[in-house]
Amino acid sequence: MTESVLDPSLNGTLLHCGKVRDVYELSDGNLAMVASDRVSAFDVVMAEAVPDKGRVLTLLSQYWFEKMQDIAPNHLVRVLDDGRTTIARRADMLPVECIVRRYITGSAWKEYQASGTVHGHALPAGLMHAAKFDQPLFCASTKAAVGIHDENMASDALGQLVGNNAAKQLKAVCVAIFERASVHAAECGILLADTKFELGYIDGQLAVCDEMLTPDSSRFWEASDWKPGTVPPSFDKQPLRDWLELTGWNKLAPPPSLPAGVIDATRRRYLQAYERLVGTPLPAAPA
Repeated sequence: MTESVLDPSLNGTLLHCGKVRDVYELSDGNLAMVASDRVSAFDVVMAEAVPDKGRVLTLLSQYWFEKMQDIAPNHLVRVLDDGRTTIARRADMLPVECIVRRYITGSAWKEYQASGTVHGHALPAGLMHAAKFDQPLFCASTKAAVGIHDENMASDALGQLVGNNAAKQLKAVCVAIFERASVHAAECGILLADTKFELGYIDGQLAVCDEMLTPDSSRFWEASDWKPGTVPPSFDKQPLRDWLELTGWNKLAPPPSLPAGVIDATRRRYLQAYERLVGTPLPAAPA
């Protein structure tokens, strides 16, 4: 596993080591979130890293946090010069992931095929894979323990878990951010198919935390490739997933070793997402 390295001058205490990010507690009460170049697929972390991936996630999140701060506050204090360390305020996190979908794919498509619903919402019959909803569909899922898949929640269950007022506020914030991001992405020739948010309370205000609108938390599609019935490749680790599917791997650890070509193709997809959405190349890593 590729390690992430915290600047020693921050003198942080490791709180959590995730699939991608390591989180440290700092003496001033803030957190340091270090995004490594680790990459996972099918809930298994690969032995090899994807260069620059962590910096793409961090700097793209920073871009969106700053672009959306008039809609809702966020946890960002600053990003360090390494481009992968976020200094963030602590939040009282809500135990859900909020999801906004504009196109039906992924787990939503699987549920629809089985029951005609998405997160309990009844949908019209006859939808094609990757069909576009008339309006963004707000959903939520539980935040499951490591190694257990999140479970979709119906809207009434969300209200029971976090309170009806909080549920309404979550929907309003997430949909507003999604709609603004969708307009921006469309101007870049990209469709925002769906995305997920994690939110919590900071000083009594609902705030967006973790990451925002990155290739790891969102499905970005080439607009010119989309048509109902087919699913465009995503600007993320799609090359990695595709290769793994072809190997016959049983999706249990340990994973197969990744060829250099697969790593490079995956890296290019992350870099393309950043460059297209931000409008500039990813800044060079510090020497």
